[in-house]
Amino acid sequence: MPEAASAAAVRATIGDSEFDRDTAVIPRAPGVYDLDLSAGWTIINAVNGGYLLAVLGRALGDALPHPDPFTISAHYLTASRPGPAVVRTETVRTGRTLSTGQASLFQYDDEGNEVERIRVLASYGDLGALPDDVRTSAKPPVIPPMDQCFGPEDGPAPVDGSSAIADRLMLKLDPATLGWALGQPSGRGEMRAWFGLADGRDADPLSLLLAVDALPPTAFELGLKGWVPTVELTAHVRCRPAPGPLRVSITTRNLAGGFLEEDAEVWDSADRLVAQSRQLARVRLG
Repeated sequence: MPEAASAAAVRATIGDSEFDRDTAVIPRAPGVYDLDLSAGWTIINAVNGGYLLAVLGRALGDALPHPDPFTISAHYLTASRPGPAVVRTETVRTGRTLSTGQASLFQYDDEGNEVERIRVLASYGDLGALPDDVRTSAKPPVIPPMDQCFGPEDGPAPVDGSSAIADRLMLKLDPATLGWALGQPSGRGEMRAWFGLADGRDADPLSLLLAVDALPPTAFELGLKGWVPTVELTAHVRCRPAPGPLRVSITTRNLAGGFLEEDAEVWDSADRLVAQSRQLARVRLG
């Protein structure tokens, strides 16, 4: 096998992947971390909100005594750009099973002034210590097999720089939610897809924070176009995902006054609900 093909066949692992390198934070002082937001996770010029959530989630995981995000709520204050940033964390409370902290990400404007981009409040615990008892009426989304779904590579070539994040994801969309790409949106406000990282890295709690905000906006299937910036997003991580691709289902039931909600569910290869989220997003009407 040629060396290049052999290298391409090697799957990245948790802790040694592009996602891990691009969400890395460097401690500067207790609770303060330096980082560089990668241009590889952008849509147009803005950094993806799920990637930002994972960056802040990694900083809080280092600062707090518990390892895993259980719930994390983020308010997106201003659009983040690729480049240097700093995260400041604060421990709010530490308990036996849960610890709570807050964090903010800052960048600098053209005059060198700090600008707060995103602020989060989160509770962390140990997903490995949770009991196995599950009582649920939730069911995994019905999505056609992956070879019957479509990804960015199946459509027209994108404009250079329009969506760098697409190159870092394995995304296969359910054809039933792809009417918008054909100029025939369904009007149902639904998006479903198989999801993974392009380098083959398996999912973990941090990458679940990316997964809840990585699909095309449901606004597209409502017949709307353009950027749909997140105002607030709350994610719940329910358990560690099994190896293999994830299934992500996102729905919108109400668009009013130029804002819509998106409810996301993430299911793993063992048919377990591993993450949920709700976000409020702004849409441009007319």
